[in-house]
Amino acid sequence: MNIISSREKVPEATQKVPALRVLVVDDEALIRWSLVQTLNDSGHETAEAMDAASAIRTVLESPRPFDVALLDLRLPDSKDLELLARVRRVAPRTQVILMTAYGTPEIVQGAIDLGAFRVLAKPIEMSDITALVANASRAGGLS
Repeated sequence: MNIISSREKVPEATQKVPALRVLVVDDEALIRWSLVQTLNDSGHETAEAMDAASAIRTVLESPRPFDVALLDLRLPDSKDLELLARVRRVAPRTQVILMTAYGTPEIVQGAIDLGAFRVLAKPIEMSDITALVANASRAGGLS
């Protein structure tokens, strides 16, 4: 499986990664804020959304594509993999990391089948986010 729990360490990025554009989607304000601050402190440009509708609107209205999107599985207006599927359709070059506390084998496999780079188990280790985002961008050939 391609799921990382909070107890596993993400391999450190070995080379310097240029500033990336990252979309953070989570309905929990504290989690969203923590992710945005962590990524901004690492020099990345971030945008945020608290639900699926605003996430899709942000992707469609963005002047440049996002390199990576961090998507929560369960949002007020989306409780399945539909947001992941829509982001992959409208922004196929954007690498998606799905975050969830509900990582059943079916969810994980469904996310991977839809093209997710990784499924990340909540609670999230903030210290791993920057390396994970860098690894996702490299996997997509963005850096």
